[in-house]
Amino acid sequence: MAERGGRTGPQAGLARTSGRITAGSRSGTPWGSLPWMLLDIARKRPARPMLRHWRDGAWQRLSWGDFALAVASAAAWLRAAGVSPGDRVLLVSESRPEFNIADCALMAIGAVTVPTYTTNTVADHRHILADSGARIAIASTAALAARIAAAAPAPLELLLGFDALPAPGAAGRVAAWPEVLATPGDLPMLLAEVELIPPGRLACLIYTSGTGGTPRGVMLPHRAMLANRDGVAALAERLHLDGTVYLSFLPLSHSYEHTVGVFLLPSLGVEVVYSRGADRIAAEFQEFQPSIVTTVPRLFEVLRTRMLAQLEKEAPFKQKLFRRALALGLKRADRLPLSAWERLQDAVLDRLVRDKVRARFGGRLQALVSGGARLDPDLSGFFIGLGLPLIQGYGQTEAGPVIAVNPPWDNLRQTVGYPLPGVEARLAADGELLVRGALVMDGYWGNPEATAAAIRPAEGDPPGAAPWLHTGDVASIEAAGPDEGRITITDRKRDFIKTLGGDMVSPAKLESLLMAEPEIAQAVVAGEGQAGVVALLVAAEGQAEGIAEAVARVNARLSSIERIRRWTLAPSPFSVENGLLTPTMKVKRRAVLAQYRDEIAATYR
Repeated sequence: MAERGGRTGPQAGLARTSGRITAGSRSGTPWGSLPWMLLDIARKRPARPMLRHWRDGAWQRLSWGDFALAVASAAAWLRAAGVSPGDRVLLVSESRPEFNIADCALMAIGAVTVPTYTTNTVADHRHILADSGARIAIASTAALAARIAAAAPAPLELLLGFDALPAPGAAGRVAAWPEVLATPGDLPMLLAEVELIPPGRLACLIYTSGTGGTPRGVMLPHRAMLANRDGVAALAERLHLDGTVYLSFLPLSHSYEHTVGVFLLPSLGVEVVYSRGADRIAAEFQEFQPSIVTTVPRLFEVLRTRMLAQLEKEAPFKQKLFRRALALGLKRADRLPLSAWERLQDAVLDRLVRDKVRARFGGRLQALVSGGARLDPDLSGFFIGLGLPLIQGYGQTEAGPVIAVNPPWDNLRQTVGYPLPGVEARLAADGELLVRGALVMDGYWGNPEATAAAIRPAEGDPPGAAPWLHTGDVASIEAAGPDEGRITITDRKRDFIKTLGGDMVSPAKLESLLMAEPEIAQAVVAGEGQAGVVALLVAAEGQAEGIAEAVARVNARLSSIERIRRWTLAPSPFSVENGLLTPTMKVKRRAVLAQYRDEIAATYR
């Protein structure tokens, strides 16, 4: 593997390795801003379908031309309502076309979108509104609008609802979406304006958790997300994605989906279909025959469970064929040699087993992309062995967010693949992965200290060298050979928990809240790569019977992704003597998690 300090860059090894995504002779994207990109594409192909969504009991399609006209109307209305360049605007909505239209319109007039989860608590919204300084909010429903209005530290200036008019008095002005669409827009003038937006202008603030549990606003300029688009363009060309379908599962406020589903894939000619939910996934795979799906590992875990449950109902002979196809497919994917007899079996089983599995997923899949959290190699191996192109990518909100990906034609399940063209990667002296390029954020909103800690020169760099984004992840980089530049993430340097669903959770916040309860003396939470958060607790003296009620009180104050799913009592308190407390009486989280690994694992069962 690479020595610490080794690096890969935009051109490092690209021409020498046939497997990776190469930039080739492609020039950079011709657009300088995200609205310019989308509106220019709409001008060139107005009749092509852009989005599909479920409404009024049927699937509805939005063409590129209708999208552009709606953006022009929204931009005109927002301007007339007093939205000015630089204004931060909270955008809280499920996946629906109005989100895309409002997002593009806000950026087109120079405002800054602040996409926020619909599942956020009032406290979450209050922090984001106060931190960003947003005095304007757009929400999909009246209920969400009411929650945002209640969270606002000061009365909002403007509150816009997609489905219904927000409650009177919720803001200085309230309005509903039909009023927006009825506003005449000047599309040619708007297109001329967006051509002048500089690539470095702030496009959006995406809030992500900090070490103390307080979310920080990641400042992403247009160039960061356009760099992601340019880096993935070569992959899309090789996979012939133009004219195909993308099935979207992640919320549009998720940094990955915001870049990939709202801007990147549509710009590459892919029609986006907003899924109705995991319970309808089987039918939607059959109906839409998607070429690409991106989601978090949790969905793949659910799919594997369903497939294995179905397998148990099959005849023993079919079960044997299935498991043999899985074993041989995985052996081939892991580059292990197959005998002549195994190669023959593999070819036959591809027709008998894998073709049927691929058909269940629509039969046209080019890439099943997993991101947002670590993908367990055993989980990915299940799908890869059955002939499905499940690939793992890697990224962070602070980097656009896509940093690296495994190409479907050269997929190693233990790794996160190669850096995208245009991304430079290296290791710090302690093994931390560092990246730089146009994809890196401008910093954290209103937090220069955190920005300086995250984006800084690497040790040993010459004076004046460009700074690196310090990812907080420990990695290795292949130094030579056919896999030169491929990245493997080995550990997390930062003390976050990233669940199987890709949600970032601060253990410090949860542990502080738990230990604030009188029944709980000590607490350590876990959940890295799992479906949810669990807790290892030490009861206060004589308070063991009240632990369940204490956890319930804490959960009532948390968002759904933060809540403690299960808990167990530690056999004994954490102390300096048993090595689980520091001399200053701080819990050694890693030591506790290591010592009580079995007890914590049992909690998940």
